[in-house]
Amino acid sequence: MKLTKKLLSVVMAAAVTVSLAACGSESGNDNKASSGSNEKTYHIGICQLVEHEALDAATEGFKDALKEKLGDNVEFDTQNAQGEATNCSTICNGFVTDNVDLIMANATGALQAAVSATNSIPILGTSVTDYATALNISDWKGSTGTNISGTSDLAPIDQQEKMILEILPDVKQVGIAYCSSEPNSAYQADLMKSALDKDNIAYKEYTAADSNEIQSVITTACDECDAIYVPTDNTMASSVETIKNVVLPAGIPLFAGEEGICIAGVATLSISYYDLGYTTGEMAYEILVNGKNAGEMEVQFAPETTKKYNKEICETLNITVPEGYEELAVAD
Repeated sequence: MKLTKKLLSVVMAAAVTVSLAACGSESGNDNKASSGSNEKTYHIGICQLVEHEALDAATEGFKDALKEKLGDNVEFDTQNAQGEATNCSTICNGFVTDNVDLIMANATGALQAAVSATNSIPILGTSVTDYATALNISDWKGSTGTNISGTSDLAPIDQQEKMILEILPDVKQVGIAYCSSEPNSAYQADLMKSALDKDNIAYKEYTAADSNEIQSVITTACDECDAIYVPTDNTMASSVETIKNVVLPAGIPLFAGEEGICIAGVATLSISYYDLGYTTGEMAYEILVNGKNAGEMEVQFAPETTKKYNKEICETLNITVPEGYEELAVAD
């Protein structure tokens, strides 16, 4: 009987030990799960319309902002649509199928494709000139009210027009050249026409349907005008060397809506696309981590603009730039 009691005591002690060990194990798992929930990895799809300097910088800034804030807890699926709207649609539909946490759409065509692909996944645009035009919103109030927000790359067009007159005070007719398939380029062209009208400067529009028409369109503009303005336009930017090879031999000064196009130009009113992308990344963090509603976030603009000139082209065309312009850094 004593042996039986002793044996029973040993068995009970062992059972208690096993029970405590099990509780300890469950507690450890709970802690691990809790820790894991704080280390969520966010999956972000990036659709970039085309590869060129400005859009590349915006994508880089976007990624850097999120990597600084999230470390290794963010993954990017970055895809380039090579300037094709159908590719944008395929890419964005793929992001929806993959159930990404957020889509970053770099340029208007990418934004429009993302909007067509989903009305639930948060979408942030960047390098988009005018969201009301891109999204066909007639009563624009600064935010979309849907799953969309982002940043605009619009530099003040009236200041760009003043820049043209400042450098070429005797200009008689300005050619406004852009891609007809980019609605935001047409929007900028209309603003430039209004600014030129106020100063009684003549102008003429020249539109290319795609990159194949750019050389002939710019050639015609050079024959008929004494200056050319090219707004922020992805198709034009992707063919900037073609443009340069036309305007420079013709001796016609070109004024650009952004730095990438100013490789072929005299001057630009510049914004930092890297900073623009970085701001977009900060907005993404607010959505992903702090639960902000994209539709309630106002579209953000570049904090400042800088007058820049292309020294090489100014010297070639014998143009003297007034004080207050910063030399554009042009890669060799």
